[in-house]
Formats: sequence, C-alpha cells, structure tokens
Amino acid sequence: MPDSERSLGNAQTLWTELAALEFETLEQAAGCATVIRFRLHNEQIRPGDVLVVLEGPEIRFHGMITSVDDDGWAAAADRRGSKIPALVH
Repeated sequence: MPDSERSLGNAQTLWTELAALEFETLEQAAGCATVIRFRLHNEQIRPGDVLVVLEGPEIRFHGMITSVDDDGWAAAADRRGSKIPALVH
C-alpha cells in the first residue's frame, strides 16, 4: 500500500454560514440544492471531508465533499436533507 494511503486519517468537518457561502447548484430536488459547487478557502480540505452549512442554529446542508479542484472550488452532496435554495449565491 502506498504511504499516502496508509497515512490517511479521519475526515475533517468544514462549517460555514449560509450567508457567507459562495456556491452554485449542480443538482436539485424540490427546490433545494442537493449537490453544490462552492468556493473553498481551506487547502487542507479533501474529498471525503464533510461540509456543514448553518443558518443561525439550523443545519441547512450536511454532506460529503466529493471533489476538490485546483482552481479553489469543491463539490459536496446532501441528497437527503438539504434545505438550501437551489440557486447561485
């Protein structure tokens, strides 16, 4: 097994307020964004980490980060419980 695979640790959680999230909707259901592409400002975040989007005390999106590109954007999916509107923010 390559060293990079042996050294993988636990997933990290990235959280942000909905008002501060720069995102676009990639998939939607019932008017809610289920897969989003968002601006990533933390270079330590990797696929498999978790994105939590809050609006005050409410969790609006809780999903796994599925990809991170070299341009500072990432994608995350919450196909069961997303409560953020399907739009570009």
